[in-house]
Amino acid sequence: MSIALYIAVMALVTYLIRMVPFTFFRRRINSRFLRSFLFYIPYAVLSAMTIPAIFYSTGDVITAAVGTVIAVVLAYFGLPLIVVALAASAGALITGFLI
Repeated sequence: MSIALYIAVMALVTYLIRMVPFTFFRRRINSRFLRSFLFYIPYAVLSAMTIPAIFYSTGDVITAAVGTVIAVVLAYFGLPLIVVALAASAGALITGFLI
C-alpha cells in the first residue's frame, strides 16, 4: 500500500475521533456527574500514558521512583516546572550512580 493511503486513513480516523462528540453532544451537558467525569478524562489519560513511561525510562525502578518522589514533592510545594524537572533528573542520575 502507498504512504498516501496510510496518511489518508490516519487523517480520517483523527477527524472522526474529533467530530463524533460534536455530533452526539449538540446541546450543553447539564448533568453534573457527566460534566465532572468529562472534566477529569484528560488528566486520567495523561497519567495513564505518563506513569508507565516514567518507570521504564531509566531502566531501573528504584532510580525512577526516586525521581518521581522528588518531582511530586517539589511540585506540591509549587516550584517552577524547570526546577522540578531538573531536580528529578538529578535525583535519578545520582541514585543511578550510587546503585
